[in-house]
Amino acid sequence: MNDLNKINPMYQFSLKAFNVVFHKAVETAEACEDVRSRVNTLIDCVTYSTFNYISRGLFERDKLTFTAQLAFQLLLMSKEIDVRELDFLLRFNIDHSYNSPLDFLSNSAWSAIKVMSFTDEFRGLDRDIEGSPKRWKKLVESECPEKEKFPQEWKGKSSLQKLIMMRALRPDRMTYALRNFVEEKLGVKYTEGRKTEFAKSFRESGPASPVFFILSPGVDPLKDMESLGRKLGFTIDLGKLHNVSLGQGQETVAEVAMEKAAKEGHWVILQNIHLVARWLGALEKLLERCCEDSHPDYRVFMSAEPASTPQEHIIPQGILENAIKITNEPPTGMHANLHAALDNFDQDILDQCSREQEFKTILFSLCYFHACVAERRKFGPQGWNRKYPFNTGDLTISVNVLYNYLEANAQVPWEDLRYLFGEIMYGGHITDDWDRRLCRTYLEEYMQPNQVSMCALVLCGHIRLFSGYHDFIDEMLPHESPVHYGLHPNAEIEFLTVTSDNLFHTLLEMQSPDAVMGEGASQTLEEKVKTILDEVLEKLPEEYNMSDITSKTAERSPYILVCFQECERMNTLISEIRRSLKELDLGLKGELAMSSEMEKLQTALFFDNVPDTWTKLAYPSTYSLSIWYNDVMQRCKELDSWTQDLSLPSVVWISGLFNPQSFLTAVMQSLARKNEWPLDKVNLTVDVTKKFKEEFNQPAREGAYVYGLYMEGARWDTQTGVITEARLKELTPAMPVISVRAVPNDRQETRNIYECPLYKTKIRGPTYVWTFSLKTRERPAKWVLAGVALLLSV
Repeated sequence: MNDLNKINPMYQFSLKAFNVVFHKAVETAEACEDVRSRVNTLIDCVTYSTFNYISRGLFERDKLTFTAQLAFQLLLMSKEIDVRELDFLLRFNIDHSYNSPLDFLSNSAWSAIKVMSFTDEFRGLDRDIEGSPKRWKKLVESECPEKEKFPQEWKGKSSLQKLIMMRALRPDRMTYALRNFVEEKLGVKYTEGRKTEFAKSFRESGPASPVFFILSPGVDPLKDMESLGRKLGFTIDLGKLHNVSLGQGQETVAEVAMEKAAKEGHWVILQNIHLVARWLGALEKLLERCCEDSHPDYRVFMSAEPASTPQEHIIPQGILENAIKITNEPPTGMHANLHAALDNFDQDILDQCSREQEFKTILFSLCYFHACVAERRKFGPQGWNRKYPFNTGDLTISVNVLYNYLEANAQVPWEDLRYLFGEIMYGGHITDDWDRRLCRTYLEEYMQPNQVSMCALVLCGHIRLFSGYHDFIDEMLPHESPVHYGLHPNAEIEFLTVTSDNLFHTLLEMQSPDAVMGEGASQTLEEKVKTILDEVLEKLPEEYNMSDITSKTAERSPYILVCFQECERMNTLISEIRRSLKELDLGLKGELAMSSEMEKLQTALFFDNVPDTWTKLAYPSTYSLSIWYNDVMQRCKELDSWTQDLSLPSVVWISGLFNPQSFLTAVMQSLARKNEWPLDKVNLTVDVTKKFKEEFNQPAREGAYVYGLYMEGARWDTQTGVITEARLKELTPAMPVISVRAVPNDRQETRNIYECPLYKTKIRGPTYVWTFSLKTRERPAKWVLAGVALLLSV
């Protein structure tokens, strides 16, 4: 329980609270005569009660992490799993240098298989897969591979070993595979994920244990509470319920309400306590004071939004520890979201508008749009570049605006409506230009005259009553799929893979280093860190001698300046890596006192993370330390060859630059100088060639050839030279070499073009580099909704 606050500071639990849960579990456990079965019953009951107590206060995304951690810890205690195998599953340190000989396995999957085949448990796995590819292909390409049997003798492996093989073959299915593993080891009741009724949670509360709602956008947790209050006779009308919304000087009102409620046995609701940071200390003391000698019916309910980062977290530990925490989250999936959106309206609203047909159809379009923008968030950066708190308020206000505009105008003012919804109601949340384009495109697709007449035929034919909408959704909408949102099915695979990688990384960080090392392990934590540290230092190249390099030529062309800047940045990074590692080395030997900086570095090395102090000087990256370090080495190699004679490489590895923008700007500057064009009147134009890097042996006559780009959300068709639909399971196909040159603005091609953003990593958002105009035969809107972008690293 104690380790959970590493995931989110809201998850604070105290020994006192655990005691209460423990004793309640002992009281409710079934009685039996036999001592051994009594003990087993008690253990089961205490484990399950604690599990329930904790999970209802966790966000959906953290529930599986907690359940898996619980299962692994119990199995390690009972020696049912091997600590080395668990460590391998969680770390999954793979050398990505192998090329897959099989079409159904990606290079990274094959690399994982090769690395595993060096260990005793998996020896011969690579040979077996190559020997009977048909059987393995069937497993890998199955809808639910985690339910299939492994071929040959591999089906006899332990459950944990099967998890390891599954992580190599289908990392996107690991959340499901892990859930099955927990179910097999602990039982179905640990994976069902039923919501606890509020009345049950309420029975566990008391004057000293308040109920704490952790808020999510778009959900009102107080509904359940108020309906229970009505049943038990605690309402505002009867004077037994005090509802205080905090902020703007409401603290004294809250204090008076609490004093009164404690004396007379009322309920108090304190909403949004995160808005009164300064008063929280006083609230903590007040809660303690009021529950002493209070009326047994006195209860406090609080609600707060979780902070977006651990640093911004302000809710005191004392308040969180004693409270019964409950999370309420918005529905997931298109169906649930659409039903929830429609639930904000009723028959009266449908009947109030004089232009019934238009109002009904546009209202439905708005609900569909709302469900799309809300649920698209789950696809991470491919859904939206940044996270936005779209909520039901945006939807209800938009419907009011729609009603007023329809009543006031003879014609439906499409332009005005789209502008109000897309730029103001929903657009008011949006801070990123690409996200704004996406929102605008959705509304252009969903709100247009011809669509309303079509929609009207489908809907108005049989929807007279509001309930008809709900039936229509259940009968007519296809199953949940990224396609609902205009995304390619690959977006689901990407989303699931990222989710499972994050899950394992969190689990790894939750293991205590001693547990990971295991009893009788060959290395201590310090020895393991020392091994990594020595490896890094041994490979670390010398810094670039800037005076040598700058003296090679008197010329200072834009390209040469880019090369100098890159060398200087690399020097800063290399010298920090060397300095911090040498310092840590002295610390490990005991020659220097360990500072908190050194401890952070040690932890990062142990968990295969890139240390923060290095990241600050490097470039955005999503890699783990081992892959990141290989990447740094590659970049140095590239710079070595560039600094030899300072002539532009025939094809530039643009992904290997700290600052790819400066290189693209240099292309513009060189051509503008050469042709005497004013720099503010030119722009880059790109032509995607049909060849790959090896086929070029001299630089471009004008501009530059660049490589190292990948496309996400679609693929490039080399034959026809346009963007086209992605292939299933090919998440980020590599682009051929691209010729980049500058042309005056008036010569830019604008027809049949998709303005494609280029980002440094899959995080997108802040890693934006440039916009490339790519040819397309389909409408650009299709690629906007599919979230198509170019990436420099995957």
